[in-house]
Order: sequence, then structure tokens, then C-alpha cells
Amino acid sequence: MTRKALDGIRVLDLTNVLSGPFATLHLALLGAEVIKVENPGGGDLARKLGNVPKLNNELMGTSFLAQNANKKSITLNLKKKEAREIFLKLLADSDVAVENFRPGVMTRLGFGWDVMKAANPRLVYCAISGFGQDGPDADKPAYDQIIQGLSGTMAVNGDERLNPLRCGFPVCDTVGGLTAAFAIMTALFHRERTGEGQMVDVALLDAIMPLMGWVAANLLIGGQQPVPMGNDNFTAAPSGVFRTRDGYVNIAANKQEQWEAVCDAVGAPELKTDPRFQERDTRKENRRALTPLLELKLAGRTTKEWVTLLNARDVPSGEILGLDDALHQPQVVFRGTLQTVEAPGIGPLPLFNLPALFLSTPAAIETPPPRLGEHTAEILGRLGYSESDLANLKQNGVI
Repeated sequence: MTRKALDGIRVLDLTNVLSGPFATLHLALLGAEVIKVENPGGGDLARKLGNVPKLNNELMGTSFLAQNANKKSITLNLKKKEAREIFLKLLADSDVAVENFRPGVMTRLGFGWDVMKAANPRLVYCAISGFGQDGPDADKPAYDQIIQGLSGTMAVNGDERLNPLRCGFPVCDTVGGLTAAFAIMTALFHRERTGEGQMVDVALLDAIMPLMGWVAANLLIGGQQPVPMGNDNFTAAPSGVFRTRDGYVNIAANKQEQWEAVCDAVGAPELKTDPRFQERDTRKENRRALTPLLELKLAGRTTKEWVTLLNARDVPSGEILGLDDALHQPQVVFRGTLQTVEAPGIGPLPLFNLPALFLSTPAAIETPPPRLGEHTAEILGRLGYSESDLANLKQNGVI
């Protein structure tokens, strides 16, 4: 059996919905034992979220299924003394603890960083929140769309007709999860060298803003306010979406030689010497005049024909696919971006694997997302709890 990169790493996952579960999903795909610690009353809220009511009622909503493969689930009511005792035992035997509660919740439960560090000095503790653990906005509630608005993300999307505009998926939650996974791996690497655990504070607001680095640099360094440009790329022209005979095509002629190749491909070599378009910066200034001239030529062929013709001339171009076509295109299938795992009572689940291919320690989806509390007996049995102990804990509302 192929060894995984995080074999032997144990993660306590107290997270809900998206940012936290997305972070721990990456650790689970890399081989860590990720133990979801869920409330017995319903567990992760994502269990009830999705477009299939039957699955929501079974606490296996599609939103939960998307983020929780390879994980185990136990139930603990951390408001109960016995549950807190169990959690302390789990902490002492784990490498990582992750939560995405509001700041202060873990302390109120009796598990502030000082307590966790005392229980396990080698522990890496990652707290994910909207605004971070301190600061003037730390205690405010935050969902993805709130962070999209406060970060400037919505302000740079859309165009003059539709602005502000949110991204079509929860980009701040997702990037926050990626940031947390990266931070946890970094802290584990530091621990390998020093033996020291540490706390990691991840804020969704912090995580999303560096993704706008080019736009922010134009403002912070160049003094240029962002202008919503819809499907146009502000760094070059022609670079964006263009109408063809049967639809639209993406063209990204970001280099001078690519621009000249476009002119030759569409049969308009005279555009290369037109003073409005000859230089990169003047092309950008005159993109509104350039686009209709190009689309007049592009109307002569289909999107597929233009993609083939332009790519052959080393001009990046591509179709604009719907989600279903995108998920099943040959390159995605070849790369194994989606893998299928059988989920008892549900059937085959196509889920995303880790988007990085490791030659020696490949990631893989090996087990389906867990039912609520599916592994409680296994994990607590490992701590020495008997079947009669489990029965008593269940009767008392601890698990």
C-alpha cells in the first residue's frame, strides 16, 4: 500500500459548513486521520444543506458530501463534563485541532489555547474565523458573502451594468480553507524541526485579499482605482470574451506576438499597424474600438474552429463551458480530478480529489463522508471506553 504524506497525523476537526471542512479535507486526502467532533443534535450544519431533500433529512446533504470524504465522525456534547473529559484525552493524543467558531467559543467551552497547549505542547491549533481572533471586528458574525463585500471582491466584479457582483461560489470560505490547510502544514513542518506546537489564527478577510494582488498593486503602488470590466482582462487587449458564429470564445493575447498572431488568424493584418492598436497600452485604451472589429471577423467561424486555429498559433484560447461539460471534459477525466467512492445507502459519489499529483505519496479518496457519529464507538474504544460506558454516555446525552 502506498504511504500517504500525512500518515500517522491525527486531526480533531470541530469545524462546520465550508471553510474549516475544506481545510481538513485536504489533510484527510493526504492521509491524516481526521476525526470530526460533532454535536449529537445534528452535527455539521452542512449535513442539512443541499438540493436533495432526502439526503438533507438523512443528515447527508450534498454540501456535506462535497467536503468530508476520508473523515471519521464522533459525537460529543462539549457542554457536558464527561464530553470535555473525553475531548481532553483526544487532544493529548492528536497532532492538530481545527475549529471555525466565533472567537471566544473555545475558551467558553473550557478549551482556550492555554488549556490545549498544557494538554499537548506539540499540538497545532488552527482557529478559522471571519475577521481573526482579535481586532475591532473580531466578534462580528461573518458569512462568505459578507467577507466578499468587505474585502473589495464584489466591487471589482461585474461591469458598468452589474456592479457590485458576488462570485458564483463561496470564494472567501474556500480560500480561507486553503489558507488554513497551508498554515497547518507549515506549523507541522516547524514542529518537525523544533518539537513545538503552536496556535494559528486564520481570518477569511485576510485570506481573500492577497488574491487581488495585481488589482491592489495598481491602486496601492500605481494609484489606479479598479474599474469593473466584466469579461475583459485589464492587463491586456485583446484578452477576454468574444462573440463567434455560434457563441463565445475566450482569447488571451497577452503578448505582442500573440496579438499579431490573432490579426493574421482572423485575416486582418492591417490591425497590426493601426496606431490605435499597435502598442500594448494603446490597445488597452482602445479596446472598445478593437472588440467589434475582431468580432466581425470571428463571426466567420464557430467557437471550436477558432479554438483550434488560435491554439495552433500559440494564442491561448478556449471554449466557455457549462459546469457539466467542464466537469467531464477529457483533460479533467485524464487527470483524475474527480474520483468516485461508494457511499452505503446513497450510491456512487463523484467527489474532487486533491488538486495536486504527488509521485511518491499520491492523495486518494478512500472512504465516503461519514454518517453522524459513525465512528464514535471506534474512537472512544481506542481510549478505553467499554460498550457499557458508551451506553451510559449516550443515555446521559454526552454522545
